[in-house]
Amino acid sequence: MSDIESAAAVVYRTLAPTPQIAWPLLGERCGGEVWVKHENHPPTGAFKVRGGLVYHDWLRRAHPEVTGVIAATRGNHGQSVAFAARAQGLTATLVVPHGNSLEKNRAMRAHGAELIEHGRDFAEALDFAAELAGKRGLHFVPSFDERLVRGVATYGLEFLRGAPALDRVYVPIGLGSGICGLAMARAALGLEATTEIVGVVAERAPTYADSFAAGRPVPSETIPDTIADGVACRVPNAEALTTILAEAARIVRVSEADIRAAMRHYFTDCHQVAEGAGAAPLAAALLPGERERNRGARLGLVLSGGNVDATLYREILAA
Repeated sequence: MSDIESAAAVVYRTLAPTPQIAWPLLGERCGGEVWVKHENHPPTGAFKVRGGLVYHDWLRRAHPEVTGVIAATRGNHGQSVAFAARAQGLTATLVVPHGNSLEKNRAMRAHGAELIEHGRDFAEALDFAAELAGKRGLHFVPSFDERLVRGVATYGLEFLRGAPALDRVYVPIGLGSGICGLAMARAALGLEATTEIVGVVAERAPTYADSFAAGRPVPSETIPDTIADGVACRVPNAEALTTILAEAARIVRVSEADIRAAMRHYFTDCHQVAEGAGAAPLAAALLPGERERNRGARLGLVLSGGNVDATLYREILAA
C-alpha cells in the first residue's frame, strides 16, 4: 500500500483524482449496477499520465544528468511522457507509427514533444525509438515499467475505495500497465477474493488473449487493424503477462462493431466521449455471456481514455 500511496502523493501534486460514477442507463444495458472510472478526465485525456508523472519524478531524482527522453507510442503514453517531461524541464521525443491518430499527434506536439513517424505499428515504432535513444543520447522511457504501473495503480486505488464493493471490473489491455495497476491496487486493499478482474482486448489485436490461453507470450503475426489503438498491441510484454496470468479471471475479446456500439452508448447514456480502448470494457460487459454472468452484479468499467479523432467519432455516432 505504501508504494501506491507514495505514487499518489506524486500524482496529486499535479492532478486531482478522477471521479467514479454510477450510470443508471448503463446499468439497464448491462443488467446490473455499473460504475465507471473516468480516466477520460485527466488533462491528457487518458490514465497513462499517472504513470508518466511517477516515472519522471523518479528519473529527475535518480538521474539528474538526463536532459531528454524518448518513447514509442500510439498516443496516450506519448502524451503522458510529454506532459511529465515538460513538468521536469526535459525534452521529449516520441515515435509513432505511420497512420497514427492525427489528433493524438497534435496533442503530443502541443505538450512540447518532437514527433517522429516510423514503422507500420507500435512494435516497429518501439524498435526504432530504442535505436534512436542510443544515437541521440536520450533516456528511453519504456511502455511497461514498475514505476509506470505504480503510478497507474493510483486510479485503481481511487476506484476500489470510492465505489461500493465491486463484484467485477473490466479493464482494457494495451501493453499491460492498466490491468497490472488495477491488480496492484486490489491486492493492496485485500480484495482479491471479492473483486474479479477481467481483461479486454480487440479481436483484431488478440495477442494477450492468445497468450493468456497458452500461458506464455504469443505474439500476433499480423499488424493490428482496430479503431481501439490503445489496445493495438502485437507483441506482449512478458512481465505484464506474468501478472495478468496470476491476477485476471479471464480475457474477453470484442469486435470492432462491439467497440463502436459501446462508444455510442457512452455518449447517449452518459454524454461521455470514449475512445475505442476506453469503450472496450463496456463492449465486453454487453456480450451475451458476460451480461448473463453479470445479472444483478455490481460492475466496474475502466474508461481508460477519450482521445478519439473527430472525423472517426462523427462516423461512429452517425451509425
